[in-house]
Amino acid sequence: MTTRELSSAPSMLPIYLKAVAPALPGLGMLPGVRRGGDELPDLEIARNGVTADLERLTSYAEVCGFTVRDAIPVTYPHILAFPLQMALMTDGSFPFPPMGMVHVANRITQHRPIRSTETLDLRVRAADLRPHPKGRQFGVVSEARVGDELVWRDVSTYLRRGGGGEGAQQGAQRAANDVPEGATTWRLPGDLGRRYAGVSGDHNPIHLYGLTAKAFGFRRAIAHGMWSKARCVAALESRLPDAVDVEVEFKKPVLLPSTVAFGSRAGDGEVEFGLRNVEKGTVHLVGHAVSIR
Repeated sequence: MTTRELSSAPSMLPIYLKAVAPALPGLGMLPGVRRGGDELPDLEIARNGVTADLERLTSYAEVCGFTVRDAIPVTYPHILAFPLQMALMTDGSFPFPPMGMVHVANRITQHRPIRSTETLDLRVRAADLRPHPKGRQFGVVSEARVGDELVWRDVSTYLRRGGGGEGAQQGAQRAANDVPEGATTWRLPGDLGRRYAGVSGDHNPIHLYGLTAKAFGFRRAIAHGMWSKARCVAALESRLPDAVDVEVEFKKPVLLPSTVAFGSRAGDGEVEFGLRNVEKGTVHLVGHAVSIR
């Protein structure tokens, strides 16, 4: 595997221009812009010596509902790795255009708490391209190490729609009708996508404004999937072990503004949780957290 090491975080504006270009009529067919192929690149994006910006970390905690403390939230290294993820998915060797891909699941494994002052070495790669009934799916794998110690791992699963095969296996999924009921409700404002974009760096236009979301087929702006996961994890923060595996599936987009209900239940060594729309009962997210010790 080829490793491309970055000396600093990549600039996000050029990356987003590269991400949007293949989706634009006409422009997407130009050489150097057009995407295609059936293989993931044998490429790893790396950046060493990454530390959390404490002001940004505090803002992230506020937007997602975490308590500010010495250990960073289990979802926060995803924010540190996100520029590398985007650099990978906008690389000319990547077969799929980033816009239009569906984030269907995310799994984070934290081997121990990470202090806010620790220095991390990050690695990002794509893996496990496989058929799906609605197209093809793959994982973007992000890892964080302190020295030689693997402290955190994240796998975001994406679906590229189109060309699904009859024999394709979707894999095990948690039933949407098995989401724990909950009396905790959160009123999500219309600017939540912009607020989360400000602390995460994820400025995908489907999350920002109704007009930009409509350009990509959504009636209104939608909440980031990783905000939804982070908000649920924040609600469980005091109940989760230090070494933990937290996995979620994203079922239906959360339209903004809206009111959602959070529910959880503990049993058999794990905590199950979910998020649903209060008015319509639509399930947005199902997940579970287990100790890995």
